[in-house]
Amino acid sequence: MQLNLIDSFREFKEFKNFDKETMMAILEDVFRNMIIKKYGSDENFDLIINPEKGDIEIWRNREIVKNGTVEDENEQIALSDALKIEDDFEVGEDVSEEIKLESFGRRSVLSLRQNLVGRIMEIEKDAIYQKYKVRIGEVINAEVYQIWKREILLVDDDDNEVVMPREHQIPGDFFKKGDSVRAVVAAVELRNNTPRIILSRTAPEFLERLFEQEVPEIYDGLITIKKIVRSPGERAKVAVESYDDRVDPVGACVGMKGSRIHSIVRELRNENIDVINWTENEELLMARSLSPAKVSSITLKGESARAEVYLKSDQVSLAIGKGGNNIKLAGLLTGYEIDVFREDDESEEDVELMEFSDEIDEWILKEFIKIGCDTARSVLDLDEEGLISRTDLEAETVKEVIRILKKELS
Repeated sequence: MQLNLIDSFREFKEFKNFDKETMMAILEDVFRNMIIKKYGSDENFDLIINPEKGDIEIWRNREIVKNGTVEDENEQIALSDALKIEDDFEVGEDVSEEIKLESFGRRSVLSLRQNLVGRIMEIEKDAIYQKYKVRIGEVINAEVYQIWKREILLVDDDDNEVVMPREHQIPGDFFKKGDSVRAVVAAVELRNNTPRIILSRTAPEFLERLFEQEVPEIYDGLITIKKIVRSPGERAKVAVESYDDRVDPVGACVGMKGSRIHSIVRELRNENIDVINWTENEELLMARSLSPAKVSSITLKGESARAEVYLKSDQVSLAIGKGGNNIKLAGLLTGYEIDVFREDDESEEDVELMEFSDEIDEWILKEFIKIGCDTARSVLDLDEEGLISRTDLEAETVKEVIRILKKELS
């Protein structure tokens, strides 16, 4: 019998992540389940499926027995009934009879199609999950399909849906529908048995992949990226090491007149990137990580993972950086909590911070001392935003402290 499932089969062909053999196995399985529900067994049934034409034939094989001796109507047929099919049958022979789809009933056929679609959707979802699970950390291109408040919906080259949550977007990112976006596959989750592919432009891995694409020496293994820390859209520090003494790792990453790093900076919305020569010498790595500031001396306290860094007064603000980003990233890169101290400069008048305890609460002064600002000028050398972010004090409190200190030193 011919079954008009051509439209259904055409729909199934649109699914991309499974082959013809898999589809045939699913089709046979769902049809056999329908047969079992009606006849109790499918062992004596043959299925002939042609997905290209949308044809399916169901044949039931039964043994011919003497009239009046049929014990199982599904597996046996009386001789008189067999002779109606062909007039030369004899007892003991097998007869194959085509079962019309209509005999199963309209409800069973509709249920079969729903089951078929559900099974194929499950395989499609699992295929997408497995495909992206092995691509975590890989950069892909996707097109913006829809923009929501908390995330962006994109589609990849195979029209699979992926998302990029707001926290995985660089602050300077602005996309509109149809834009092509480069991002790294950050995670693959299963929610209600549906794969959720999360892209990221803020992950350190994204910056690492961009360097691999732009710097052949990294791709070839001559240069290794030891560690990356980022404040997305603001600043990043990349520690690199060369396995070939003839190759300057920093110079290779930056390129002639910055040619290699410029394209990366543009992709990251003008994020400042400091490329640092990696070293096992912790003090030297600390000094390099605080670039562009020039460090005078460093005292490391390994047991408490703290570092005391001494700088000239004009270098303190450079070490801290805008909003405290530079010193925060240096700490993440080296694994130390960094306290900045200003070197004594006899040419400038300065006052110990605790001497202001009659005008400023002592607990407030101690918050500044915790971050290495133990004198009035060491506080004034930093910008207001950096002080607020590092001390966790209220903005009004910081402003008042700055006013009092300036008044004293003016």
